Amino acid sequence: MEAAELAGRIGDGLIGTAPEEAIVDAFADAGGAGKPRYAQATVCWAEREKDARRTALEWWPNAALRGPLSQELPLPSHFEDATAMVTEKDVAQVVVCGPDIEGHLELIEKYEKAGFTHVYVHQVGPDQDGFLDFYSSEILPRYAKATVGA
Repeated sequence: MEAAELAGRIGDGLIGTAPEEAIVDAFADAGGAGKPRYAQATVCWAEREKDARRTALEWWPNAALRGPLSQELPLPSHFEDATAMVTEKDVAQVVVCGPDIEGHLELIEKYEKAGFTHVYVHQVGPDQDGFLDFYSSEILPRYAKATVGA
């Protein structure tokens, strides 16, 4: 919360990684009203959910770490040790995995409802082309229609 308040007072905007309205409110209340609020939403697109879950575990197991484990371990080897306890199911609880359009839209909507003005979608894994094709054809057109004339 302190970082959000500081960003509101002296920053040009807010960057967040969780759809937490309280953080956005703290930013706005400290002087950030009217400033941009950017969010990073992590997904792992693949043609099949089970492939996406496997990829997310392989490439981004740290998404499932909680509390200071996700930020404050002093050495890379400590992150390796901590993520060794993470399962595919753990990662899938915090990373949208697979081709389900609604899952991707719901994730973005959570950030919108929390008050973020921009959402950067972070694709985990090597299939960037597949992800971009999916978002170009299935996700972005829904937002282009919603923002025309807004």
